Amino acid sequence: MKWKMLATLAAATMLATAWMAHAGPKVLEPGKEANLVLLPKFLGILVFDQAHDGAEEAHKELKNSGKLLFEGPTPENSVAGQIEMVTTAATQKQGAVMISNNAGDQIVPSAKAAQAAGTKVVTWDSPIPSGTAEDVFVAQVDFGSIGKVMADMAHSILGGKGKMAILSASPDAANQNAWIASLKEVMSKDEKYKDIQIVDTVYGDDQSEVSYNRALALVDKYPDLGLIMSPTTVGIQATAKAMQDENLCDKVKVSGLGLPSEMVSYTMKGCAPQFALWDFRDLGYLTYYTAYGLATGQLKGEIGESFKAGRMGDYTIEADPGRNGAKRILMGPFTIYTKDNVEAAAK
Repeated sequence: MKWKMLATLAAATMLATAWMAHAGPKVLEPGKEANLVLLPKFLGILVFDQAHDGAEEAHKELKNSGKLLFEGPTPENSVAGQIEMVTTAATQKQGAVMISNNAGDQIVPSAKAAQAAGTKVVTWDSPIPSGTAEDVFVAQVDFGSIGKVMADMAHSILGGKGKMAILSASPDAANQNAWIASLKEVMSKDEKYKDIQIVDTVYGDDQSEVSYNRALALVDKYPDLGLIMSPTTVGIQATAKAMQDENLCDKVKVSGLGLPSEMVSYTMKGCAPQFALWDFRDLGYLTYYTAYGLATGQLKGEIGESFKAGRMGDYTIEADPGRNGAKRILMGPFTIYTKDNVEAAAK
């Protein structure tokens, strides 16, 4: 009897998914009212300001008569600050909170409270690791592909052989941890990378001065270090500056994820030969469309559900392959920057 019920449920799910696909992407009706909160890891970071610009664009485009709030904690109080702000969103009964999570699964109790109060929880940039208390994650790119890209950039820069270290953001940053895990998995499973050794992983807390000093400490600790991989826009810029200031660019190269406008001089001078990133304005824009659809009841947040996200086109909610039971919307793509294209992208 139990197996028959499961089979019936599976068949019903398949039929619902097929029906949603047949019905075509939903066009969201503008002019609805929903108060939405865009919550970055913390304030004062250019990529999060860009995401806010994208969200503001979508807010105006959808003619939302509600408010769009852009607020965040300080870098020093990111985890506790995010938890407090999600709790506040719940008590204020906001339509949706859009969070780039920097608190790991510590955010779950406050996110659950938000959902219980009727607030949709949409993560972007960095998800809730367990997927608990999250309606959907707007993923900038497939997290597994980031590991492959970083591995290939490391291989190219080091000529297939040498020592590298990782300078990440914070130990609780779910996106950073997933990317680093992906990088290590790619390098451990492919003979192509067998002569590249990851010697250390350190954290700069996404603060420039801390990242700068941690980068120099890595060079002191590992005299034969050839590359520092920093999958954070704050960390990569601070690391490149540290190498340049100490005249180490010929010895220790820098790579990772960075903004062209912040990295152009380091790339042109050979300090950071290759790095990658996606468009944070697009990420904020798509996240807003998603949150607006959920908060106004036009989207249910079910797997297989498709909708039109304005100028960016059609997107579908799918199962997140990296987090069992979680759901995501995959944006993509990202770009690898070199001397050949970084100047044009920085303008």
